[in-house]
Amino acid sequence: MLLAYRAEGGRMLPGASVQTAQWIDLVTPDAEEAAQVAALGLEVPSLADMEEIELSNRLYHEGGAHYMTVVMSGQRADGARITGPVTFILSPERLVTVRHHTPRPFDTYPPRAGKMGAGCATPAAVFLGLIEEIIGRQADHLEETGRGLDTVTTTIYTADPTRRTPERLQVTLQRVGREGEMLGKVRLALMTLARAVSFFQQLPAAADHTALVAGLQRDMQALEVHADFLASRVALASDATLGMIDLDQNTTVRIVSVVAVLFLPPTLIASIYGMNFAHMPELAQSWGYPAALLAMVASAVLTWTYFKWRRWL
Repeated sequence: MLLAYRAEGGRMLPGASVQTAQWIDLVTPDAEEAAQVAALGLEVPSLADMEEIELSNRLYHEGGAHYMTVVMSGQRADGARITGPVTFILSPERLVTVRHHTPRPFDTYPPRAGKMGAGCATPAAVFLGLIEEIIGRQADHLEETGRGLDTVTTTIYTADPTRRTPERLQVTLQRVGREGEMLGKVRLALMTLARAVSFFQQLPAAADHTALVAGLQRDMQALEVHADFLASRVALASDATLGMIDLDQNTTVRIVSVVAVLFLPPTLIASIYGMNFAHMPELAQSWGYPAALLAMVASAVLTWTYFKWRRWL
Protein backbone atom coordinates (compact mmCIF):
# COMPACT_ATOMS: atom_id res chain seq x y z
CA MET A 1 0.00 0.00 0.00
CA LEU A 2 1.26 3.48 -0.90
CA LEU A 3 0.05 6.55 0.98
CA ALA A 4 1.08 9.97 -0.33
CA TYR A 5 0.65 12.89 2.10
CA ARG A 6 0.73 16.64 1.67
CA ALA A 7 0.89 19.28 4.41
CA GLU A 8 -2.26 21.38 4.73
CA GLY A 9 -3.74 23.25 7.66
CA GLY A 10 -1.28 21.82 10.18
CA ARG A 11 -2.11 18.25 9.16
CA MET A 12 -0.72 15.63 6.81
CA LEU A 13 -3.52 14.78 4.40
CA PRO A 14 -3.44 11.70 2.15
CA GLY A 15 -4.38 11.80 -1.51
CA ALA A 16 -1.44 13.70 -2.99
CA SER A 17 0.30 12.50 -6.12
CA VAL A 18 3.59 10.66 -5.77
CA GLN A 19 5.45 13.46 -7.56
CA THR A 20 4.13 16.24 -5.28
CA ALA A 21 3.85 14.34 -2.00
CA GLN A 22 5.85 15.62 0.92
CA TRP A 23 5.65 12.27 2.71
CA ILE A 24 5.24 8.89 1.02
CA ASP A 25 4.41 6.00 3.34
CA LEU A 26 5.00 2.53 1.86
CA VAL A 27 3.34 -0.32 3.75
CA THR A 28 4.48 -3.74 2.51
CA PRO A 29 5.10 -2.28 -0.95
CA ASP A 30 4.67 -4.38 -4.06
CA ALA A 31 6.87 -4.12 -7.14
CA GLU A 32 4.69 -1.46 -8.80
CA GLU A 33 4.68 0.81 -5.74
CA ALA A 34 8.44 0.41 -5.31
CA ALA A 35 8.87 1.33 -8.98
CA GLN A 36 6.87 4.55 -8.50
CA VAL A 37 9.24 5.63 -5.76
CA ALA A 38 12.27 4.45 -7.70
CA ALA A 39 11.17 6.75 -10.54
CA LEU A 40 11.79 9.63 -8.12
CA GLY A 41 15.42 8.53 -7.77
CA LEU A 42 14.96 6.75 -4.43
CA GLU A 43 15.73 3.06 -4.02
CA VAL A 44 13.27 1.18 -1.83
CA PRO A 45 15.09 -1.38 0.36
CA SER A 46 13.70 -4.89 0.68
CA LEU A 47 12.62 -6.36 4.00
CA ALA A 48 15.76 -8.49 4.04
CA ASP A 49 17.89 -5.35 3.62
CA MET A 50 15.99 -3.59 6.40
CA GLU A 51 16.48 -6.51 8.78
CA GLU A 52 20.27 -6.46 8.44
CA ILE A 53 21.72 -5.55 11.83
CA GLU A 54 24.97 -4.03 10.57
CA LEU A 55 25.08 -0.30 11.27
CA SER A 56 26.25 0.38 7.71
CA ASN A 57 23.03 -1.18 6.38
CA ARG A 58 20.80 0.86 8.64
CA LEU A 59 22.37 4.31 8.38
CA TYR A 60 23.83 5.40 5.05
CA HIS A 61 23.70 7.91 2.18
CA GLU A 62 22.79 6.97 -1.37
CA GLY A 63 21.90 9.04 -4.39
CA GLY A 64 21.53 12.28 -2.45
CA ALA A 65 19.13 10.69 0.05
CA HIS A 66 19.72 9.59 3.61
CA TYR A 67 18.56 6.15 4.78
CA MET A 68 17.81 5.54 8.46
CA THR A 69 16.32 2.30 9.80
CA VAL A 70 14.85 1.88 13.28
CA VAL A 71 13.16 -1.08 14.95
CA MET A 72 9.65 -0.65 16.35
CA SER A 73 6.82 -2.78 17.68
CA GLY A 74 3.51 -2.83 15.84
CA GLN A 75 0.90 -5.05 14.24
CA ARG A 76 0.90 -7.17 11.13
CA ALA A 77 -2.04 -7.23 8.76
CA ASP A 78 -3.43 -10.30 10.56
CA GLY A 79 -3.40 -8.46 13.90
CA ALA A 80 -0.38 -10.23 15.40
CA ARG A 81 1.98 -8.00 17.38
CA ILE A 82 5.56 -8.05 16.10
CA THR A 83 8.74 -6.02 16.21
CA GLY A 84 10.07 -4.99 12.83
CA PRO A 85 12.24 -2.45 11.01
CA VAL A 86 11.04 0.89 9.62
CA THR A 87 13.23 2.74 7.11
CA PHE A 88 13.16 6.53 6.73
CA ILE A 89 14.44 7.82 3.38
CA LEU A 90 15.02 11.55 3.67
CA SER A 91 15.70 13.66 0.59
CA PRO A 92 15.48 17.45 0.09
CA GLU A 93 12.11 17.05 -1.70
CA ARG A 94 10.30 14.43 0.39
CA LEU A 95 10.35 11.84 3.13
CA VAL A 96 9.67 8.19 2.30
CA THR A 97 8.97 5.60 5.00
CA VAL A 98 9.08 1.88 4.30
CA ARG A 99 7.53 -0.61 6.71
CA HIS A 100 5.99 -4.07 6.74
CA HIS A 101 3.88 -3.71 9.87
CA THR A 102 1.77 -0.98 11.48
CA PRO A 103 3.32 0.93 14.41
CA ARG A 104 0.69 3.11 16.05
CA PRO A 105 2.60 6.44 15.63
CA PHE A 106 2.07 6.23 11.87
CA ASP A 107 -1.68 6.38 12.50
CA THR A 108 -1.63 9.08 15.18
CA TYR A 109 0.90 11.44 13.60
CA PRO A 110 -0.87 12.71 10.41
CA PRO A 111 -3.84 14.45 12.15
CA ARG A 112 -1.59 16.27 14.61
CA ALA A 113 1.52 16.86 12.49
CA GLY A 114 1.31 20.63 12.83
CA LYS A 115 1.24 20.39 16.62
CA MET A 116 4.64 18.72 16.81
CA GLY A 117 7.72 20.72 17.73
CA ALA A 118 9.10 20.92 14.19
CA GLY A 119 5.76 21.35 12.42
CA CYS A 120 5.35 19.72 9.01
CA ALA A 121 6.54 22.32 6.52
CA THR A 122 9.59 20.38 5.28
CA PRO A 123 10.53 16.70 4.88
CA ALA A 124 13.04 17.06 7.71
CA ALA A 125 10.30 18.50 9.94
CA VAL A 126 8.03 15.56 9.10
CA PHE A 127 10.85 13.16 9.95
CA LEU A 128 11.42 14.83 13.32
CA GLY A 129 7.69 14.90 13.98
CA LEU A 130 7.44 11.17 13.37
CA ILE A 131 10.45 10.54 15.61
CA GLU A 132 8.87 12.69 18.32
CA GLU A 133 5.61 10.72 18.02
CA ILE A 134 7.50 7.44 18.18
CA ILE A 135 9.40 8.53 21.29
CA GLY A 136 6.11 9.50 22.90
CA ARG A 137 4.76 6.04 22.12
CA GLN A 138 7.78 4.42 23.79
CA ALA A 139 7.08 6.55 26.86
CA ASP A 140 3.50 5.22 26.84
CA HIS A 141 4.83 1.66 26.70
CA LEU A 142 7.06 2.32 29.71
CA GLU A 143 4.14 3.76 31.66
CA GLU A 144 2.05 0.69 30.82
CA THR A 145 4.89 -1.54 31.97
CA GLY A 146 5.12 0.40 35.23
CA ARG A 147 1.38 0.03 35.87
CA GLY A 148 1.59 -3.67 35.08
CA LEU A 149 4.42 -4.11 37.57
CA ASP A 150 2.37 -2.25 40.20
CA THR A 151 -0.39 -4.83 39.78
CA VAL A 152 2.13 -7.65 39.93
CA THR A 153 3.78 -6.45 43.13
CA THR A 154 0.38 -6.00 44.77
CA THR A 155 -0.29 -9.69 44.21
CA ILE A 156 3.17 -10.77 45.34
CA TYR A 157 3.42 -8.73 48.53
CA THR A 158 -0.18 -8.97 49.71
CA ALA A 159 -0.67 -9.94 53.35
CA ASP A 160 -3.67 -12.07 52.44
CA PRO A 161 -2.37 -15.58 51.65
CA THR A 162 -5.63 -16.49 49.91
CA ARG A 163 -4.74 -13.98 47.18
CA ARG A 164 -1.33 -15.56 46.72
CA THR A 165 -2.38 -18.98 45.50
CA PRO A 166 -0.06 -21.05 43.27
CA GLU A 167 -2.35 -20.43 40.31
CA ARG A 168 -2.25 -16.66 40.77
CA LEU A 169 1.50 -16.73 41.26
CA GLN A 170 1.88 -18.62 38.01
CA VAL A 171 -0.24 -16.03 36.20
CA THR A 172 1.80 -13.31 37.90
CA LEU A 173 5.06 -14.83 36.70
CA GLN A 174 3.72 -14.98 33.15
CA ARG A 175 2.75 -11.31 33.34
CA VAL A 176 6.19 -10.37 34.64
CA GLY A 177 7.63 -12.15 31.62
CA ARG A 178 5.36 -10.21 29.25
CA GLU A 179 6.30 -6.90 30.86
CA GLY A 180 9.97 -7.80 30.57
CA GLU A 181 9.49 -8.67 26.90
CA MET A 182 7.78 -5.34 26.22
CA LEU A 183 10.55 -3.54 28.07
CA GLY A 184 13.14 -5.24 25.87
CA LYS A 185 11.31 -4.08 22.74
CA VAL A 186 11.19 -0.50 24.02
CA ARG A 187 14.90 -0.50 24.80
CA LEU A 188 15.68 -1.83 21.33
CA ALA A 189 13.51 0.88 19.77
CA LEU A 190 15.20 3.59 21.85
CA MET A 191 18.65 2.35 20.89
CA THR A 192 17.91 2.41 17.15
CA LEU A 193 16.11 5.75 17.45
CA ALA A 194 19.12 7.28 19.20
CA ARG A 195 21.38 6.11 16.38
CA ALA A 196 19.03 7.51 13.73
CA VAL A 197 18.75 10.90 15.46
CA SER A 198 22.54 11.09 15.87
CA PHE A 199 22.90 10.30 12.17
CA PHE A 200 20.36 12.99 11.27
CA GLN A 201 22.17 15.47 13.49
CA GLN A 202 25.14 15.38 11.10
CA LEU A 203 23.01 16.33 8.07
CA PRO A 204 22.65 19.90 6.73
CA ALA A 205 18.88 19.67 7.25
CA ALA A 206 19.44 19.41 11.01
CA ALA A 207 20.89 22.92 11.22
CA ASP A 208 17.40 24.46 11.45
CA HIS A 209 16.31 22.06 14.21
CA THR A 210 19.28 22.00 16.57
CA ALA A 211 17.27 22.68 19.72
CA LEU A 212 14.59 20.11 18.84
CA VAL A 213 17.16 17.42 18.07
CA ALA A 214 18.88 18.07 21.38
CA GLY A 215 15.52 17.86 23.13
CA LEU A 216 14.71 14.53 21.49
CA GLN A 217 18.08 13.15 22.55
CA ARG A 218 17.44 14.24 26.15
CA ASP A 219 14.02 12.60 26.04
CA MET A 220 15.51 9.33 24.82
CA GLN A 221 18.20 9.42 27.50
CA ALA A 222 15.55 9.98 30.16
CA LEU A 223 13.50 7.08 28.80
CA GLU A 224 16.57 4.84 28.83
CA VAL A 225 17.11 5.67 32.51
CA HIS A 226 13.44 4.90 33.18
CA ALA A 227 13.78 1.64 31.24
CA ASP A 228 16.79 0.65 33.37
CA PHE A 229 14.75 1.33 36.52
CA LEU A 230 11.85 -0.77 35.22
CA ALA A 231 14.27 -3.55 34.28
CA SER A 232 15.42 -3.71 37.89
CA ARG A 233 11.76 -3.86 38.98
CA VAL A 234 11.10 -6.70 36.53
CA ALA A 235 14.07 -8.64 37.91
CA LEU A 236 12.93 -8.04 41.50
CA ALA A 237 9.33 -9.03 40.71
CA SER A 238 10.52 -12.18 38.95
CA ASP A 239 12.75 -13.18 41.87
CA ALA A 240 10.02 -12.40 44.41
CA THR A 241 7.43 -14.43 42.50
CA LEU A 242 9.75 -17.41 42.19
CA GLY A 243 10.56 -17.05 45.90
CA MET A 244 6.85 -17.11 46.82
CA ILE A 245 6.32 -20.18 44.64
CA ASP A 246 9.28 -21.89 46.35
CA LEU A 247 7.89 -21.00 49.80
CA ASP A 248 4.50 -22.42 48.85
CA GLN A 249 6.11 -25.61 47.58
CA ASN A 250 8.26 -25.84 50.73
CA THR A 251 5.13 -25.53 52.87
CA THR A 252 3.49 -28.35 50.96
CA VAL A 253 6.57 -30.55 51.26
CA ARG A 254 6.82 -29.77 54.99
CA ILE A 255 3.19 -30.79 55.56
CA VAL A 256 3.70 -34.03 53.67
CA SER A 257 6.89 -34.71 55.64
CA VAL A 258 5.19 -34.06 58.99
CA VAL A 259 2.30 -36.35 58.10
CA ALA A 260 4.76 -39.06 57.10
CA VAL A 261 6.66 -38.70 60.40
CA LEU A 262 3.42 -38.74 62.45
CA PHE A 263 2.45 -42.05 60.92
CA LEU A 264 5.92 -43.57 61.25
CA PRO A 265 5.64 -44.76 64.93
CA PRO A 266 2.13 -46.25 64.41
CA THR A 267 3.41 -47.95 61.27
CA LEU A 268 6.36 -49.38 63.22
CA ILE A 269 4.05 -50.80 65.91
CA ALA A 270 1.70 -52.24 63.31
CA SER A 271 4.65 -53.81 61.52
CA ILE A 272 5.90 -55.44 64.70
CA TYR A 273 2.55 -57.00 65.50
CA GLY A 274 2.12 -58.05 61.92
CA MET A 275 5.07 -60.44 62.23
CA ASN A 276 4.24 -64.14 62.15
CA PHE A 277 6.39 -65.34 65.06
CA ALA A 278 5.10 -68.16 67.24
CA HIS A 279 6.06 -66.61 70.58
CA MET A 280 4.30 -63.23 70.72
CA PRO A 281 2.37 -63.31 74.05
CA GLU A 282 0.18 -60.30 73.24
CA LEU A 283 -1.40 -62.09 70.28
CA ALA A 284 -3.07 -64.58 72.59
CA GLN A 285 -4.43 -61.98 75.01
CA SER A 286 -7.89 -60.41 74.68
CA TRP A 287 -6.45 -56.96 75.33
CA GLY A 288 -3.71 -57.31 72.70
CA TYR A 289 -5.56 -55.71 69.80
CA PRO A 290 -6.89 -52.65 71.79
CA ALA A 291 -3.46 -52.21 73.36
CA ALA A 292 -1.79 -52.13 69.95
CA LEU A 293 -4.29 -49.54 68.70
CA LEU A 294 -3.77 -47.43 71.82
CA ALA A 295 0.01 -47.62 71.41
CA MET A 296 -0.25 -46.46 67.80
CA VAL A 297 -2.47 -43.48 68.70
CA ALA A 298 -0.28 -42.55 71.67
CA SER A 299 2.89 -42.64 69.59
CA ALA A 300 1.35 -40.34 66.98
CA VAL A 301 0.14 -37.90 69.66
CA LEU A 302 3.52 -37.84 71.38
CA THR A 303 5.26 -37.18 68.07
CA TRP A 304 2.87 -34.32 67.25
CA THR A 305 3.32 -32.83 70.75
CA TYR A 306 7.11 -32.94 70.40
CA PHE A 307 6.96 -31.21 67.02
CA LYS A 308 4.78 -28.44 68.44
CA TRP A 309 7.10 -28.00 71.40
CA ARG A 310 10.08 -27.62 69.05
CA ARG A 311 7.99 -25.25 66.86
CA TRP A 312 8.45 -27.39 63.80
CA LEU A 313 4.73 -27.05 63.13
